[in-house]
Amino acid sequence: MLFLRRQLPLIIAFVTGIVAMAVFYIPHSVAQELEGSFARWDRIIQAFALALGLYSLMRVHWGHIRRQQAGWGYSFLVYVGFGLMLIFAIYNDGQGPFHAQVAGSGPFNWMYTYVQVPSDATMFSILAFFIASAAYRTFRARSSEAAILLISAVVVMFGRIPIGALISDFIPSTSQWLMAVPNLAAKRGILLGVSLGAIATSLRIIFGIERSYLGGGDE
Repeated sequence: MLFLRRQLPLIIAFVTGIVAMAVFYIPHSVAQELEGSFARWDRIIQAFALALGLYSLMRVHWGHIRRQQAGWGYSFLVYVGFGLMLIFAIYNDGQGPFHAQVAGSGPFNWMYTYVQVPSDATMFSILAFFIASAAYRTFRARSSEAAILLISAVVVMFGRIPIGALISDFIPSTSQWLMAVPNLAAKRGILLGVSLGAIATSLRIIFGIERSYLGGGDE
């Protein structure tokens, strides 16, 4: 039993990781076919993971509804929205009253266009106020670094709107330079660090150093 819970997953992770890395650098038809097989299995596992995640989501919200916890009405709306979209996804022939309002699309696309998109726009509109509040607290020039960040942010914001070019042609060009040089350099540095971290984590999993995915910590 311990072998099935501990050793077997480690063996599978090690063999799969080593083979997946090896076939990526081997320009042979057999290796490429094996890589294609891994890709297909990856999509299959993703499908099962999606189904498991959906089951977990529905189970959590059903618990909120059954116990009538605070905000359980939102959990009920999750079930309503999921049921409607599932039905509309099956019946999406573009006929009926929906067809007259969205040419060439069915009720699924109608719900997406007239419910999902406006809801997303509303949510991000509300988030804009929180972002503005956070930016105000962040950009208060309490140090030299904060002052540089404040000045750069003001230049970039004015450079992205027409009033910046009306004030001076220097503002849009400076905004473009800030985005293309310092910002891009910092962005690439972050991506490089994230990539190295992903590589290190992958190697730890392949060689059995990182075992948290087994559910028992790093034992």
